[in-house]
Amino acid sequence: MESFNGRFRDEFLNVELFTTVQEARLLAEQHRIEYNTYRPHSALQGRTPLEILQQWRAA
Repeated sequence: MESFNGRFRDEFLNVELFTTVQEARLLAEQHRIEYNTYRPHSALQGRTPLEILQQWRAA
């Protein structure tokens, strides 16, 4: 969780400029989906969570 929070702050909150709370929520949700689905994770040996899920379903 700390890794996500740090990356979220560094790669999203410190980079984006929001005009509304609604926009911030929408973009934060998009970032969360990207992070939890398509981004490679070192804890997963460089694989994405989606790759792990697909591998698990195929087993």
